[in-house]
Amino acid sequence: MTDINLTAVLFEQNDLRMEDCPIPTPGPGQVLLEMKEVGICGSDVHYWTHGRIGDFVLKAPMVLGHEASAIVSKLGEGVTTLKVGDRVAIEPGVPCRKCNYCKTGRYNLCLEMKFCATPPYDGNLARFYVHDADFCFKLPDHVSFEEGALLEPLSVAVHATNRAGVKLGNTVLVCGAGPIGLLNILTAKAKGAAFVCATDLDASRLEMAKKLGADFTVQVTSRDPLVTVQAIEEALGDKADIAIECSGAAPSLKTAIYATKSGGVVVLVGLGQEMVEMPVVNAGVREVDIRGIFRYVNCYPTALAMIASGKVNVKPLVTHRFKLEESIKAFEAAKRGEGIKIMISCDRKKE
Repeated sequence: MTDINLTAVLFEQNDLRMEDCPIPTPGPGQVLLEMKEVGICGSDVHYWTHGRIGDFVLKAPMVLGHEASAIVSKLGEGVTTLKVGDRVAIEPGVPCRKCNYCKTGRYNLCLEMKFCATPPYDGNLARFYVHDADFCFKLPDHVSFEEGALLEPLSVAVHATNRAGVKLGNTVLVCGAGPIGLLNILTAKAKGAAFVCATDLDASRLEMAKKLGADFTVQVTSRDPLVTVQAIEEALGDKADIAIECSGAAPSLKTAIYATKSGGVVVLVGLGQEMVEMPVVNAGVREVDIRGIFRYVNCYPTALAMIASGKVNVKPLVTHRFKLEESIKAFEAAKRGEGIKIMISCDRKKE
């Protein structure tokens, strides 16, 4: 094993460096992981360019990356569920396991959550990384490391559709056809949605949405939500049972509410401005439920089963590939908005 642990460290806003760091030692209940694939998330780029997301502020150097897969290379004391050589996907958040949220099954709301690449906790864009064994999920041989890394954003879609209550026969509106929006399209269809309509400003993203299973697409050409709503209703023949808002744009949030049937559900996935105007009276008198999500909870097993069974194909989402040594180039490409999902290979065998 090499003594070099090449790592992508964000020192401060706009200062990302590749550093040689010590190889960490797994503690009790942990495993040392030799990283294989790490996807770039919009939050990684946001920390790089802004130095913060909401209340999470970069105050010290932090390793980026949280969409990841790896091979187990060393076991910490007491680990019996994994063995050296196991191929795993990494659920990046480790809760306290003791608070009321954890004990009632909503550990994503744990106030002591240690989440990769969220200040002050390091991420896993490195050659080696240590993580709790019970948040590592074994990958079947036929599931690739890239697919394993994509379990993280896919779990966001699983949680969003769970919160929305997507079921057989529903009509679903997905606002925003970026990576998370596309994964919500795939997940909604896998859960039995009869029709899915996707909206976006970008025609190329809508073309990908069509390829991945969207039945209808609407390109947003006006800041007036009612113009978009009319096009959505013409496509679906009615309002949607469920809207999943993935863009975070204020006009899109209004569109989602107006385009949802009375008694329906709007789920907020995209995060934009902290304060926005919403048509709450319209939603209230029509009993349109507005629900938020925070990451995901108990979703990795479902996401893995969806990929392993072939019900969901996430492979088309990976459009750009870089080596670990090229991480800064990869982030620059992500900042320019190139492609859909950028994947960084940490595998020394590919060098």
